[in-house]
Amino acid sequence: MTALRENPERLAPTPARPPGRRNRRVAPAGVAWTAVAWLAGLLFFLPVLWMVLTGFKREVDAASNPPSWFFTPVLDGYRQVFDRDLTPYLLNSLMASLLSTLLVLLLATPAAYALSIRPVAKWRDVLFFFISTKMLPAVAALLPVYLLVKELGMLDNVWTMIVLYTAMNLPLAVWMMRSFLLEVPPALIEAAAVDGASLLVTIRRILLPIVAPGLAATALICFIFSWNEFFLAVNLTATRAGTSPIFLVGFITSEGLFLARLCAAATLVSLPVVLAGWIAQKQLVRGLSMGAVK
Repeated sequence: MTALRENPERLAPTPARPPGRRNRRVAPAGVAWTAVAWLAGLLFFLPVLWMVLTGFKREVDAASNPPSWFFTPVLDGYRQVFDRDLTPYLLNSLMASLLSTLLVLLLATPAAYALSIRPVAKWRDVLFFFISTKMLPAVAALLPVYLLVKELGMLDNVWTMIVLYTAMNLPLAVWMMRSFLLEVPPALIEAAAVDGASLLVTIRRILLPIVAPGLAATALICFIFSWNEFFLAVNLTATRAGTSPIFLVGFITSEGLFLARLCAAATLVSLPVVLAGWIAQKQLVRGLSMGAVK
């Protein structure tokens, strides 16, 4: 008893060890799946790496069979790309992609609000109508679109591509934004209504900050789809409104395939999308994972 009086901490119960710290060793299955994930990532990255390396080769080395991994880097391919005036094509792609993405967000966000938080009558039919527009092959719509654009005198015009890219990405954006808005707690909107907030104030101060990662993810995906679109651009543009994919086709000529120049041009054209994805990677991951864990 004397010892207990002198050391009362002995009476205190021993704290239980947190369950997460009982076994810090990684299970063999986890190591195996990690290795598989890294291997899959490297396999997907290998073509990109090969494209970048080929851009620094001479045409003779680029066309060698079997391909050579060891070579003397040169900048001839990049010089020839800039000699062919890449800048107008990049500016056309940038203008068409940015403006169409902005229009898509301005149109898709109110539509998604009406289909999620304030559902309209027969909202299921409306959603099906949006997604049904993606079921029609682009080649089936090309002829009427071409005739309409020709009658309006809008061939080889960048504003034509902006309108078409907006129509192309709008259904996907509506579905994505609706899934993000469904994750907003209804209690927040009801509390804002009780406090007297108008619809615009509710959207600007409550909804948009919550779904900002979803907006970033939707914007990035629409930007990538617009930037990489080739089929409509190759049929509706020529010299004034040609986009980056049209510029790449110019290296496939009757004289042959200039592989080193093509890879150098493809590397330069891919940089804006890569930079946009790298800058918005946190928002992209958060946006695409919204609602995944309850």
